[in-house]
Amino acid sequence: MSDRPLNVLFLCTGNSARSILAEALLNNLGRGRFRAYSAGSFPTGRVNPHTYPILRSLGFEPDQFRSKSWDEFAAPDSPALDLIFTVCDNAAGEVCPIWPGQPITAHWGVPDPAAATGSEAEVSLAFAEAARLLRNRIELLVALPMEKLDRLTLQARLREIGSIWAPVA
Repeated sequence: MSDRPLNVLFLCTGNSARSILAEALLNNLGRGRFRAYSAGSFPTGRVNPHTYPILRSLGFEPDQFRSKSWDEFAAPDSPALDLIFTVCDNAAGEVCPIWPGQPITAHWGVPDPAAATGSEAEVSLAFAEAARLLRNRIELLVALPMEKLDRLTLQARLREIGSIWAPVA
C-alpha cells in the first residue's frame, strides 16, 4: 500500500444512509490515512434525514454529503480507488462497474435503517445501530497495519471484518 491516503468507496443501493454513515465514520476515524467516499447503484438523490444527528455528532454538517451514483467513481477523472465495500446485500449482488486499478473489495452488510418502521425512537435506534456496526468494523480497519499486509492478506482481513458483528438473519 502507498504512503498516500487510501481511497475507500462504500457502496449501497440508495446511498442515503449506510454508505453515507460509513463515509463519515471513516473520514472521522481514519486519522488522515483514508479518504472515504460513498455511492449507490440506484441513488435516491437525497440523504436520509435520520443520518443528520449522527453526521453532526461526528463533526460534519449534513450538506457536506449527497446521494450519488457509483458511475461517478468509474469515470476516468475519478479518484483511484484502493478499497471498495458494499454495505447492503442488494449492492453486493449487483453487477458493478469495472473499477480501474483493481481495488480490493469486501462485503460489510448492515441492515438498512432507512427501511425501519415504528416510532421516531425506533427508527432513530435503527440508525444508531447501523452506525454502531459500521463504527466497529471501521475501527478494526483503521487499526490494520496496512503497510505490512500484502494484497491477499489484506483482502482476507477485510472480509473477516465484514463477518464480525454480522447481523443475524
